[in-house]
Amino acid sequence: MLKAKILFVGPCESGKTVLANFLTESSDITEYSPTQGVRILEFENPHVTSNNKGTGCEFELWDCGGDTKFESCWPALMKDAHGVVIVFNADIPSHRKEMEMWYSCFVQQQLLQDTQCMLIAHHKPGSGDDKGSLSLSPPLNKLKLVYSNLEDDPEEIRMEFIKYLKSIINSMSESRDREEMSIMT
Repeated sequence: MLKAKILFVGPCESGKTVLANFLTESSDITEYSPTQGVRILEFENPHVTSNNKGTGCEFELWDCGGDTKFESCWPALMKDAHGVVIVFNADIPSHRKEMEMWYSCFVQQQLLQDTQCMLIAHHKPGSGDDKGSLSLSPPLNKLKLVYSNLEDDPEEIRMEFIKYLKSIINSMSESRDREEMSIMT
């Protein structure tokens, strides 16, 4: 059984914990409390299997605190990560500026491929929804960008996340297959 480690990173108050709880079907948190360090949510998703072989997959979603005071812990959080989801609040201009730092630290410095990264522009309840009006600078404009509004269309973000998990698992499975073939030849 494949086991994938996915990091949820991004600025403080971007909605990482709310999204993590929703996507893993964990408990709902009704009031804001900043994540201290990291929370690890383990889950399985029946819609995600390894290269259509029917092999189940397990996931660890690491909901990482957005405060830079935890920066000394980041190398430990990044170890053996298979994917990174950068969550930001599209309504806060400073979050857009911070995204490049998160991308640099968690994707580029870890030598992850852009396909292993996804951006989620999260809109908090009542903040409106301005899909399509967000322009990102390179290299962020090459990444998969998904808009999240849990009030208006929660299933859209769930389906996009399942597609992302499938791409991570397929990549892991192909890598494992190549490794097995190299051992046999």
